Amino acid sequence: MPKYLGPKEAEIIARLTYEKTGIITTREFEQLFGSMVLTRQVIYQLKKKGILKPVIRGIYYFSPLEAGPSGKSINEFLVPPALFPRGNYYVGYSTMYNYYGFTEQIFQAFYVLNTSLQRERVIAGISFKLLKVPPSRLYGLVKTKIRETEVTISDRERTLVDLFFFPDPVGGLKKAADILASQLKKNDIDIKKFVKYAVLFPNILTRKRIGYFLEKNKVAAEILQPLLKSVENTSLATLYGSKSRSGAIDKKWKAIIDDTQQ
Repeated sequence: MPKYLGPKEAEIIARLTYEKTGIITTREFEQLFGSMVLTRQVIYQLKKKGILKPVIRGIYYFSPLEAGPSGKSINEFLVPPALFPRGNYYVGYSTMYNYYGFTEQIFQAFYVLNTSLQRERVIAGISFKLLKVPPSRLYGLVKTKIRETEVTISDRERTLVDLFFFPDPVGGLKKAADILASQLKKNDIDIKKFVKYAVLFPNILTRKRIGYFLEKNKVAAEILQPLLKSVENTSLATLYGSKSRSGAIDKKWKAIIDDTQQ
């Protein structure tokens, strides 16, 4: 990595270091230093020297020289707000399974569900999976502050709904059911909120899975009624997703219990 810095480069690095900058956009850069040609030239030079590393076009993370050849580590939660300034995203899936203690596994992928981008990108050694979902999936979200930046994440109950849609990271649906049972036993979730979120979820199989396992955990029928109503006019589906369609039929939840260990 080249060590020589011009006076303007040194000035910019000092300011970004003082501001404790992690992620910066071209727009924010110009607000700090002006939109003159010289500023754009400095951005180009700092990119060449590895001090500004591109996330996507117009968005960079700042890695000063003293961080060494490999650069400094990045807090992955700071990337999504820069990628989606309109707030049309949330951090979810396995990232939040770990965040809420549903599992102690450390996952390699950082999931960002959003309404505009579908791609995978390695940023500062971290694998980001940007998954495009319909706007109807963006609910049950909260904001948390990380290094003075507001980041949108799924709340505990919303994350649990996602777990039944995408249980693979924790080892499958049976493990997801164990996690639900544990959350209910510890009284860690708002059950009425969880059912409300489940009813809103557009995937019918996910609603059936949640209803079936809540009933197995002896959740009161009156609490489950809205969820049951949401699946009453649907066709039979295999609960575990197998193709054989063999297994006992739960007429109430219109589900084929296709797990041979049941």
